[in-house]
Amino acid sequence: MRAATRKDGPVPDGPETTRALPTRRRVLIVTACSVAALAAGGGLTAAFAFGDDSAPEKKRVDIATALVEKGTLQGASRAAGTLSFGGSRTIASGAGGVITALPAPGLTVKLGESLFAVDNQPTYAMLGGLPAWRSFETGMGDGPDVTALEESLAALGHFDGTPDATFDWETRAAVRRWQKATGQEQTGTIPLGRIEFSSGEVRVSELKAAVGDRTGPGSPIVEVTDTTQVVNVDLRLADQQLASVGVEVTIDLPDGARTGGKVASVGVPTEKEGSNGRPDIVIPVSITLDDPAATGALQQASVTVGFPSQRRENVLSVPVGALLALDGDRFGIEVVGDGDATTRVPVTTGLFAAGRVEISGSGVREGQKVVVPAR
Repeated sequence: MRAATRKDGPVPDGPETTRALPTRRRVLIVTACSVAALAAGGGLTAAFAFGDDSAPEKKRVDIATALVEKGTLQGASRAAGTLSFGGSRTIASGAGGVITALPAPGLTVKLGESLFAVDNQPTYAMLGGLPAWRSFETGMGDGPDVTALEESLAALGHFDGTPDATFDWETRAAVRRWQKATGQEQTGTIPLGRIEFSSGEVRVSELKAAVGDRTGPGSPIVEVTDTTQVVNVDLRLADQQLASVGVEVTIDLPDGARTGGKVASVGVPTEKEGSNGRPDIVIPVSITLDDPAATGALQQASVTVGFPSQRRENVLSVPVGALLALDGDRFGIEVVGDGDATTRVPVTTGLFAAGRVEISGSGVREGQKVVVPAR
């Protein structure tokens, strides 16, 4: 495309046609954050550079074109979040004695594997939604813990019946088979502290004691988490309408990569200390990742979460760089016509989102070429 100059003069109220593509005197949006702020409904803070038509043109700049597009424009409000492994909890000893074995931090402990050992007696991981609170033996009362034990023994291949809440001869036989497979004394009973129920596999995040320490019932031994990562965001109270369970969000990782996620839970307003030392009211939001592998080797990191905010459907939009300051109060675009001639067309701006701006006005239609600064 060839470059040419245009004759300076006052900008009329309607479109202005020039002979060829002009030197750029164009609106400059200072930061992408300003665009995001407007998309979140908080207004747009921007600085504009207006052309001085009375000044002589000293230098031409490269130019390019883009299309006026019609479609959906989706704004986003961004918030700081923390990527980490969720479901943190501490597992305590169920019996007194000397700690003789501990797992390595970062290790994933699966169903039937040992979490730690006291007096050389391992505590094994089992599946269940409730903590183990009593011993397992013939004559004990029915309960959901018995069901969880039988389901775990069945998953390990030791229980052949239908899991129920009753500890009977079939349960006792399954316990003996499990004890034989793991090298334990085959008593058919399980003392309190010998198994630990979790909802799934756990990841060891921190050791709370050392091998050789003397421990007692209730003393913390290891801290564990879920094996999947989540993003936690403390959303401002004023932005609470942005988050609801199931909403799709974007997550910007420290290396510049972007992945997606969904809001898994929204907490109640909570008071936390703000950056200025004063208490702030925030909404705790937990987000699951669409692709857990996208985080790579990251174990914990600061991330940026984009919550969808304003949405415009079936609207015309152009890149933000296509905006031209016609005067102090009006904006326009430069439409490219036949022979590379351009026409300045006044427009009304709407939503700023994803590097584009919603426009409307007489003479603006889908598919038109508009001038943008060349990169």
